[in-house]
Amino acid sequence: MAMIEKELQNANNKKCEQITTFESGNEMAAMAAAQINYHLMGYFPITPSTEVAQFLDQMKARGEHDIKLIAADGEHGSAGICYGAAVAGARVFNATSANGFMYMLEQLPVQSGTRFPMVMNLVTRAISGPLDIRGDHSDLYFGLNIGWVILTAPTPQAVYDMNIMALKIAEHSDVRLPVIVAYDGFFTSHQKRKVDYFADRKVVQQFVGERPTEYPVVVDPRNPVTIGAHMDGHDLMNNNYQQSEALYRAYDVYKQVAEEYAALSGRKYEVLNTYKMEDAEVALFLINSAAETAKDAVDRLRAKGIKAGVVSPNIIRPFPADELRKALKNVKALLVGERADSYGGNGANMTHEIKSALQDDKENKTIVLSRVYGIGGKDFFTDEAIQMYELAIDAMEKGYAEKPFDYFGVNPGKPENKMKPAIKPMHGDDFKTGLIEVTPDPETNKLKVKIPPLRQLTTKPKRLGSGHGACPGCGIFPGLELFFKGIEGDVITLFQTGCGYVTTTGYPYTSHKQPMMHNLFQNGPATLSGTVEAFYEMRRRGEIEFDDDVTFVMITGDGGMDIGMGSAIGTANRNHKLIILEYDNEGYMNTGSQMSYSTPFGHMTSTTNVGKTQQGKAFHHKDTAQIMAATNIPYIFTGTEAFPQDLVKKAAKAQWYAQNEGMAYGKILITCPLNWKSEDRYGGTIMEAAVNCNFFPLYEMERGETTITYNPEDKGKTVELSEWLKYMGKTKHLLKPENADMYKEFEREIDRRWNRLKARHENPYL
Repeated sequence: MAMIEKELQNANNKKCEQITTFESGNEMAAMAAAQINYHLMGYFPITPSTEVAQFLDQMKARGEHDIKLIAADGEHGSAGICYGAAVAGARVFNATSANGFMYMLEQLPVQSGTRFPMVMNLVTRAISGPLDIRGDHSDLYFGLNIGWVILTAPTPQAVYDMNIMALKIAEHSDVRLPVIVAYDGFFTSHQKRKVDYFADRKVVQQFVGERPTEYPVVVDPRNPVTIGAHMDGHDLMNNNYQQSEALYRAYDVYKQVAEEYAALSGRKYEVLNTYKMEDAEVALFLINSAAETAKDAVDRLRAKGIKAGVVSPNIIRPFPADELRKALKNVKALLVGERADSYGGNGANMTHEIKSALQDDKENKTIVLSRVYGIGGKDFFTDEAIQMYELAIDAMEKGYAEKPFDYFGVNPGKPENKMKPAIKPMHGDDFKTGLIEVTPDPETNKLKVKIPPLRQLTTKPKRLGSGHGACPGCGIFPGLELFFKGIEGDVITLFQTGCGYVTTTGYPYTSHKQPMMHNLFQNGPATLSGTVEAFYEMRRRGEIEFDDDVTFVMITGDGGMDIGMGSAIGTANRNHKLIILEYDNEGYMNTGSQMSYSTPFGHMTSTTNVGKTQQGKAFHHKDTAQIMAATNIPYIFTGTEAFPQDLVKKAAKAQWYAQNEGMAYGKILITCPLNWKSEDRYGGTIMEAAVNCNFFPLYEMERGETTITYNPEDKGKTVELSEWLKYMGKTKHLLKPENADMYKEFEREIDRRWNRLKARHENPYL
């Protein structure tokens, strides 16, 4: 009998074999998702969570999972994709950060309020503004009131384990709620640490269990249900009560699942992580990775005879009030460190929830201090943890906190160090040559443009100063500067988030010689439209003194016309006097070369990998210029630096229309050698080939009429599609014999679009 039991145990150990490696939090989130083999992931790239989708796409290309990965048009869309899949009864996964989380926020209470499970990784990051891509908890705190269970993972190991536990909690019959696994951006998401994971994904799938089928789903016509019907106050009150009770039940379910997972993995995740709290008199409460740092401070203080400890939660929704009361029963002073603020609240969210929990313990005398620290990914070191402990020790000795709430680590500037402009301000006549002439032609209903030789335009000052941080060979700045050669006088620009923005502004420095502002991808056009209308209204009222004309230009790229498409169309429909200029580098290059809707068919990106099960992007690129044409704005054009005279003329026309009739839109193709995997020296060659193979035709639409401004067929310059593709590493797989069908499909689509454009050129009514 003993022999049989031993054999069974050996079999079980083999079945649960774990592999030890060094991986990051993002890699382990992807590993857990792949092993669970979710049905679907709707996602949108945002740093630092982007890698999760990238790793999953790489794994899918290798045939390691069957998850349907859907690249959304923005985080709001990704949340809708996930909800739609969850309502169908599918197992659903997502990952996001910061402003992406904020953008999808409207959708998240719908997911929880209708009680559909899913798992989302929130890779925490500072929210704008101003923009900062590093890790704090300002995004996480906005999720406290959306009705989701929230787990907090301090290490890559915890990220893996909690992602497995999260689905089981979400689908539990007593819970049926979506779950967030939150971990620190860059601290946990990118730093590699020792981790163990199950060698056989069947172990994970058996632990999670079969997908529940008792939930109502929308995809069964034999059992029709209505999901999301509007309610009156009485019914909504009951619905919210049921949701609230389910969230509180998740507390016990978490503990149950943690016990089961500990038996399987050997790793136990209590409701609270406590370190030397048994006799602690002073303690820090910290969420996630900072608590690991504080443990070193505890050891140093303990060596001096100071009874210090650390408390860190593994779950904050529901809030672990009972365990906190027990953990802090004998603590005389607690400092709550928070990587976010609740502005004006004399302490951020965790501070008040801890105080509330202790208020219910009439015997508790713990003094609670609150300090906001580590904002925007500001490093947190052991010495700083000791300084926090010293504040708690001071309060313990005095019997009260002199300053209950404050910021920690603020460094006031000195007036004598005030920055001075490094570039002499330039405006008005500085950017006028008097050499560009734009005149309306009443006979053709179009504009005539006369520009001088390009050599003469080189004397015109650049709009951007030297010192930007773009990659070698980046086509953004040659493209932008060439465009601006055709713009006379003052400009006010808005840059959406993207390479063009982040490489030219990093506080306290800027490369911009004229006024520039920034707003996020999804709202740039609307923002600039507000600036334009305010400018003209204040000028009408006599509140703006100068009379010089100003041209308003919004610069977008890196996928900005995906997530920002709705705002752009709305701005175009209102026909504000501004220019939208899109630099098209065929991907989300700012976040690491993920697929955008402008990525061409078959091209490889970090989320359309090439492998045995897929060969790059599976659908054709978005024709933004034609989409904008449907809004009936006065002027639309395409251009590239490889044809400089053509681009300068179109810029001059765009300025005339933006100052006289309404909105102009331009799309310029630019190189991205880093992510196109091309040589810097071939930038102009690649652009020229893209035009001559008809992938990127040069044309304009004035007041609805299409004119091809360069026809390679007429010039005898037409080249095969392969002449363009061969210069880029991201497309060389399309030239292999086994991908001949894809190549032909791409070629057919290019021919179809080119022939339609020629038809429009020949017929003004098309």
